[in-house]
Amino acid sequence: MSARTSPAALPITIRRAVARDAKRLTRLVRGSGAYAGRYAAAVAGYRVGPDYLEAHRAFVAVGTGEYDGRVLGFYSLVLAPPELDLLFVADDAQRRGIGRRLVAHMRSEARAAGVDRVKVVSHVPAEDFYHRAGAVRTGTVLADPPAVPWDRPAFEFRIPSR
Repeated sequence: MSARTSPAALPITIRRAVARDAKRLTRLVRGSGAYAGRYAAAVAGYRVGPDYLEAHRAFVAVGTGEYDGRVLGFYSLVLAPPELDLLFVADDAQRRGIGRRLVAHMRSEARAAGVDRVKVVSHVPAEDFYHRAGAVRTGTVLADPPAVPWDRPAFEFRIPSR
């Protein structure tokens, strides 16, 4: 299979995240292979709490069929100022269209809220994903040690009003 080829899309539903999802979302963040090695410290103590889910537009991709009920990914949209704060897909569910479907859902939520642009400060290993998902590179956010000791690519999703 080539780098551009992906297995069949996984059947999912996307729903609003609720407080009972918090622990599963925290495990998804902390267990992300994209944050292994030198990036591990960035998520080691990270917590997605019920208060976070209540304060932001957070949505989960939940598997159906053989993945029934399993949280396969999620995103969080902050509206003021508009930013895609979090986007994670379970390692074993990547390259199956979930990230793209979450981005499409996020764009729809942003449009409904009257937002015309959504900023993304990307994790370095996710840069190609955001480019393929239609985000436009806008610059670089410089390192901010000790919290984030590496530069990060900045992107923007442009949201047409339709």
